[in-house]
Amino acid sequence: MGFIYEKLARRALFKMDSEPAHEFGVNALALLGRVPPLCRVLEAFNRLPVSHYKPVEAFGLKFPNAIGLAAGFDKNARAWEAAAALGFGHVEIGTVTALAQPGNPKPRMFRYPAEEAVINRMGFNNEGSEAVAARLAKQPGPGKRRIPLGINLGKSKVAPLEGAVDDYLASFGRLADFADYLVLNVSSPNTPGLRTLQDEKPLRELLGAIMAANRERATKRGGALVPVLLKIAPDLTWPQVDAALGVIAEFGLAGIIATNTTLARPGFFAGVNETGGLSGRPVERKSTEIVSYISRTTGGKLPIIGVGGICDTRGAAEKLDAGATLVQVYTGMIYRGPFFARDLAWGVAARQRS
Repeated sequence: MGFIYEKLARRALFKMDSEPAHEFGVNALALLGRVPPLCRVLEAFNRLPVSHYKPVEAFGLKFPNAIGLAAGFDKNARAWEAAAALGFGHVEIGTVTALAQPGNPKPRMFRYPAEEAVINRMGFNNEGSEAVAARLAKQPGPGKRRIPLGINLGKSKVAPLEGAVDDYLASFGRLADFADYLVLNVSSPNTPGLRTLQDEKPLRELLGAIMAANRERATKRGGALVPVLLKIAPDLTWPQVDAALGVIAEFGLAGIIATNTTLARPGFFAGVNETGGLSGRPVERKSTEIVSYISRTTGGKLPIIGVGGICDTRGAAEKLDAGATLVQVYTGMIYRGPFFARDLAWGVAARQRS
């Protein structure tokens, strides 16, 4: 399937600018999601046979395979229902902010096919948490989904840093009931000042407030806490990673996502002048190093979702071998096609059996 995509469909899509091609993909997946019988047929074809795998268990959830669709593709919960049909074991929507916002000026997404990379400076363009909550209310909820759904939360651009906690809390209050797990994204390079929330003091304030709201919600509903994860940047120093892990442990978060896009410009990209976060193959090694470091530092006790530069089975397997519980892809799917998750899941299973 990947061969057909690379030879035919990708050629046509790559004649379009990056963002219209992305919207085409979202619209196509949303359309597929409106045809449940077709989704079930595709899912049956793409999923691993039971004899080939055991469900992955993490933060109280079961995942049919370790491959997820990263945040950034389906920002507004329009297309996620069809993700299982493509072979994904989970899907993460967003990033969603408390307020609707258009994002940064266009053009803001750039492909580099020879490097299997993308630079984006989208700026959390989304319809806002109230609109996304209204859409999710009409879709299958927790316990009724084919695969787990994560919701990635960010800060509204107009919210001052001193108001960041309230901004995240607003989105948490609107979306927690719809999430199998929630992610606090404090690591995008495309919202001014956002990455300063990774510093120990503001991070402690944010995580403390979110987890207090999480406990209050659970008490009122007589249920469990929503698993909350933190997404970090690949550009942190090791002491900064240590500080983040300390705060995660202090407030009892369910896991960590490593990593977001990078501001570094290695190799070929030293001569590229576009601002924004670099994703794809160039970030692969660094993100895997961070996954390995977190796993060793925490004794393998903190669930990790490994993200960054996965473009083939080897890359997915390396992150899992480094200590990731799950992995996510997005840029790799741009270059390898919509059934990339299926290929990875089957490939990882084959390596694990050999």
